[in-house]
This record gives sequence, structure tokens and C-alpha cells, in this order.
Amino acid sequence: MQIRPQTAALVRTVFVVDDEPEIGNLLLEAMSQFDIAGRIFSTAGQMLAALDRETPDACIVDLSLPDMEGMALINEIRRRSSAPIIVLSARGHSSDRVMGLELGADDYVVKPFDPREVVARIRSVLRRSADTPPPRPETAEFAGWSYCPSSHCLQSPEGEETFLSTGEATLLEALLRAPRRVLTRDYLLEHGGRDESLDRSIDVRISRIRKKLTRKNEPACIRTIYGSGYMLSCDVKWG
Repeated sequence: MQIRPQTAALVRTVFVVDDEPEIGNLLLEAMSQFDIAGRIFSTAGQMLAALDRETPDACIVDLSLPDMEGMALINEIRRRSSAPIIVLSARGHSSDRVMGLELGADDYVVKPFDPREVVARIRSVLRRSADTPPPRPETAEFAGWSYCPSSHCLQSPEGEETFLSTGEATLLEALLRAPRRVLTRDYLLEHGGRDESLDRSIDVRISRIRKKLTRKNEPACIRTIYGSGYMLSCDVKWG
């Protein structure tokens, strides 16, 4: 593991896991020009151990790692943190992209890549997180579920917790703020700042949120209103 010492100027930290040292060094150099500190790990185990001690501002994950399949690592990161995740992989097939988004990734970059493009995407997800209005110190209660915007933490009626990605959290909060109202796709895009990555994956993220909220033998909380948009079909109590 290589760790770049943080200075006062480097206020944002990005975890990068890739078993090719030259790729990590390339990204470190590119990120340092924009006051972003990088921590490089060669295995999934090293990154997960670091996540137990520190929460980064974002994570970059290679899908081909020696000790864990990259998709499984994304799932583990999302269980522990709501930090934005960018996949960096040689797998360019659309099914891999969709799978990454379904597991909670915020963006997907295919190798070979231009370091400047990766840094631009990092800055984009960091900016989207920073531009999100400060979360209200409150919790939404609906259909037995509990959601805390400040932590992106969703709790099931049985008490099981899971974290949402930045994009998922943006969409769920929009629905929770307007229960039993049809929200058009354009409205949801505008609510999310019309970010390009959100625009490409809004339907995938709505599907992922719906799956998280679906319980056996109970109707889904989020309904698709064909030709119109999406609607949260239950009442919400904020407190």
C-alpha cells in the first residue's frame, strides 16, 4: 500500500484500489494538481481495512483484483459508506456498466483512460456531493422504513441498515419530499442537478432503490407511472 502524505492544502481524500502500481501513481499525480489526496491500495482487503478507520470523500475501484471480485467490493463499500464510487475497469461491456450502477457505483470509466478524464469525473462526484444542500437533521418514516438524509442510511422495518449512493439518495429524498405525487423524469433530473452520470442512470437507480424497499408479499413503495414518471405510494412522516 502506498500512502501519499496529506498536507493542509489537500482537503479531499480519494481511495484508489488497483493491482497495477503505475495506474495508482498516474492518478495520484493527476489528483494532486487539484488539491485531492490519494491513498492507493493493491488489494480489496487493504481498502476495506482502511474504510474501517477512515471515510474517504470518494473511492475508485478496479474490477479485477487479486483477492476479491470488484463487484463484490463495491457492495462491501456501499454497506459501510455512502462515499461516491467510480469504477475503473478494462471491462467495457454495457452489462458490466449496468451491474456497477446497480450495486451502487456513481460512475464508470473504461481502461485505457486519460487521467485528466478520471480526475474530471472525481471532481464531478465531489462537487455533486458538496453542492447538495446541507441535510436537515431529521428522519423520514414511511411504510415501516426509516431514512436519514444526513447519513444516506436506510433502515428496514426489521432494523437492517444499508447506505445509498449519492445519486440514489438524491432521488429517494425527492420522492420522500413529495409522497403520492407523480414526479416526472425531467423533475428528478433537475432535482439532481442534471448531472450527466445521473441522466444516464436514473432508471437504473430508481430500480435499485425500489428493490431495496421491496419486501416479500408487499407492494413496492415506488410506482412507475408509465408516460409520466415515478411516485412514492405511501405516506411519509418527517421528524
